[in-house]
Amino acid sequence: MSLNRNEKAEVVAEVQAQAAKAQTLALAEYRGLTVEHLNALRKQARDKGVYLHVLKNTLARRAVTGTSFEVAAESMTGPLIYGFSEDAVAAAKVIADFAKSNDKLIVKAGAYAGKALDANGVKALAAIPSKEVLLSQLLGLMQSPVSRIARVLAALAEQRGAGATAEPAAAAEGEAAPAAA
Repeated sequence: MSLNRNEKAEVVAEVQAQAAKAQTLALAEYRGLTVEHLNALRKQARDKGVYLHVLKNTLARRAVTGTSFEVAAESMTGPLIYGFSEDAVAAAKVIADFAKSNDKLIVKAGAYAGKALDANGVKALAAIPSKEVLLSQLLGLMQSPVSRIARVLAALAEQRGAGATAEPAAAAEGEAAPAAA
């Protein structure tokens, strides 16, 4: 069933709102996917904070006009599912990961930071670790020198403490030995 003019305007406004917040757009051809597979894909997308929607290409082109995703307008042909995400890699990761397990979903194109991406570009973007993983790796790198210094200082204190306690213990043993003799 086709949409009337007001419904089309609502869809365009909704997609424009998503595009305004998003950093990444990923496009995939969903031809041949069953409803179960599409529902599973949508569930994964919701869990990762990705706006995933099947749109008419003309409405999608109209919605991205004037945004950084306009560069992907040429790729908007055929039956496509559109994924927008605020996280730089989430949309690409959801679509690329699902495409690995389901050969009917074909990654077509995308856009990131005002640059059009081909299928390989979207897959490369999906290979980048998520923001949380990168932050934890950075924190680990920042903590590493501090923890190494702390371990060295603790070892030095232990050596000095063991050396200081060894001398009185040896002196006590030396004094105790003559008394026993």
